[in-house]
Amino acid sequence: MRRIYLDANATTQVLPEVLEAMLPFYTQRFGNASSIHQPGQQARAAVEHARASVAALLHCRPAEVVFTSGGTESDNLALFGALQPASEIARGDHLISSAVEHHAILNAAEELERRGVELTVLRPDRAGIISPESLRSAMRQNTRLVSIMLANNETGVIQPIKELAAIAHEGGALFHTDAVQAAGKLEINAKDLGVDLLSISGHKMYAPQGTGALYVRRGLHLRPLLYGGSHERQRRAGTENLPGIVGLGRAAELAQEYLQTGRPRKLAQLRDRLETGILAGVPQTEINGEGADRVANTTNLHFAHLEAEALVIALDLKGIAVSGGSACQSGATDPSHVLLAMGLSPERSRASIRFSLSRTTTDDEIDAVLTTIPEVVSRLRTLSPAWKSAVAV
Repeated sequence: MRRIYLDANATTQVLPEVLEAMLPFYTQRFGNASSIHQPGQQARAAVEHARASVAALLHCRPAEVVFTSGGTESDNLALFGALQPASEIARGDHLISSAVEHHAILNAAEELERRGVELTVLRPDRAGIISPESLRSAMRQNTRLVSIMLANNETGVIQPIKELAAIAHEGGALFHTDAVQAAGKLEINAKDLGVDLLSISGHKMYAPQGTGALYVRRGLHLRPLLYGGSHERQRRAGTENLPGIVGLGRAAELAQEYLQTGRPRKLAQLRDRLETGILAGVPQTEINGEGADRVANTTNLHFAHLEAEALVIALDLKGIAVSGGSACQSGATDPSHVLLAMGLSPERSRASIRFSLSRTTTDDEIDAVLTTIPEVVSRLRTLSPAWKSAVAV
């Protein structure tokens, strides 16, 4: 059976060029980057080359890049490191985040709240946007950190981070953005955005799983999550994941080439053709987040009177991989917290599917999906009591 993968926001394949760059560091150039002998220094040089490549992607200094195990660790290091919850000083500090964040932020924020940090969670408008006015109204004298994601993992909606960061800084707070779903899809200039902290994840940008990085603005001190050696300038203890870091660096170089050649426009055209075709070919479908700027590869569609889980399974049986929401919440029966926060009903949230295209998605694959989806939706709706009742009315 032909397989069509439209779940790139969950994870991406490791590109051949990335794998090729990594392989020697498993078998031939396997030194410890902290060792002073030649194999160790070769490993150190590879780590620093990758650091420079990630810094170039984020338009920051190499020294501002801290390698981590992925987006979750980067987010946790940003929040816990900036607020220093183990200290008495942090008790009573104020953290602002949003209701559409990834659970790596939401659950970390809730843990900080349990430890005495005051928490405010902003709600978006129906398009999924956090307004600068809502942040300005939530700021307090004790607001120490604001964390708002750059691009949403479920809807692709892009937040006005530059404006939000400026408001945070006006109030004397630091600003962190989870850019996991933006890196490699959007041009990111950490300095221009005005952020103090920015998280990325390797496996969302064609590098291996278990790799990531945190941009830490020069001069900003973070309390580490891990204690051990003096790795990563004493910001993240533990022997570096040498092959993974090399892979992340190579993926960052390929991402730069991808962005500079204008290829995201082609991907956006494919995404738009998928949306237009589904809306035209399947009755009672709508775009969640319509009207907002979105990353080029993502669309979230509502199929009235269907259960997302049934549609995901039915499409998988046809060889098409899509998602009902965040991959980290797979198996959950609750409706998407992102769509609920946008003001959508639980019924609509449970009937919504995320399609996230990859750089390798082809026109032929979109054609095949547009042929298959109307047939699958029609069959499922004939089995749906809600659809039968709606048609009867």
